[in-house]
Amino acid sequence: MTTSETTAVTLAELEQRAASHRDRPAYGHDALISCDRLVRIFTADGVEVQALQGLDLLVTKGELMALVGASGSGKSTLMNILAGLDEPTAGQAKVADCDLLSMGAKERLRYRREIVGFVWQQTARNLLPYLTAAQNVALPMQLRGGRNLRSRAKKAARAEELLELLGVGELRDRRPAQLSGGQQQRVAIAVALANDPEVLLADEPTGELDSATGRMIFESFRAANEELGTTIVIVTHDQTVATEVRRTVAIRDGRTSTEVLRRTRVDETTGEEHLIAREYAMLDRAGRLQLPAEYTQTLGMRDRVALELEPDHIGVWPDDSAT
Repeated sequence: MTTSETTAVTLAELEQRAASHRDRPAYGHDALISCDRLVRIFTADGVEVQALQGLDLLVTKGELMALVGASGSGKSTLMNILAGLDEPTAGQAKVADCDLLSMGAKERLRYRREIVGFVWQQTARNLLPYLTAAQNVALPMQLRGGRNLRSRAKKAARAEELLELLGVGELRDRRPAQLSGGQQQRVAIAVALANDPEVLLADEPTGELDSATGRMIFESFRAANEELGTTIVIVTHDQTVATEVRRTVAIRDGRTSTEVLRRTRVDETTGEEHLIAREYAMLDRAGRLQLPAEYTQTLGMRDRVALELEPDHIGVWPDDSAT
């Protein structure tokens, strides 16, 4: 083959690849939540702190998933951005087709009232102390107003329906001080669901509760996910919650690092169901890969590693150039 033929073949391959790339769907085109190279920088005492360092995350409609990570990893910053309580510095973040970087003040207010619901860790922070449980749930519907305004009877019916779904219907006339911590959180979930949000966000919702009560709270989230179809993202340190969801994403140093996917397999012989969990490292849009710390420490990997491309995998080796 001549040099000109080789060049022609190479150009043809490049054009074919370019055409294939153009035909590829846009990143996150079918996701309800899409974070693309998301950056959040804070300035404290003249020092810049990067809370998010190019984070990528996709969440599909109807998911119930958990975000985990050490303190300072960036997970709460991410939740505040998704909730419309904080603004990203750079990158892209969209929830239900709402662009979180370009929204004005009025759009952001509407977004918080209609698109997302939020449950705080502190049980007392979620509810107004002078209102009953039913009145707390009805309040977001009153604040929403506009063309979606419901009659008082419909608001009351909606509030009762949510409280019943979450197992606290009989407590509708009690004020927060008359409720236990777990009961308060279940009412808080009802409040967050009042306006039929596309997404429900919860930041450490079981952090102040014992393990048994925490399991009850998670069952409330599961009920909302299954009965209402609400997409739910939970930030948690609670391993019970983290292992109960189908997908757990770990955040480290401001980026998604690993992801655990769980699925149920039925034994063909016995018919018994078995839960299978598999952990994956996350490859972000810039091609960066965070290897688990226990792997790199075991092999003594630091600063740089050797790579070897095989037909069906990539080999990663400790740097042996000094030996």
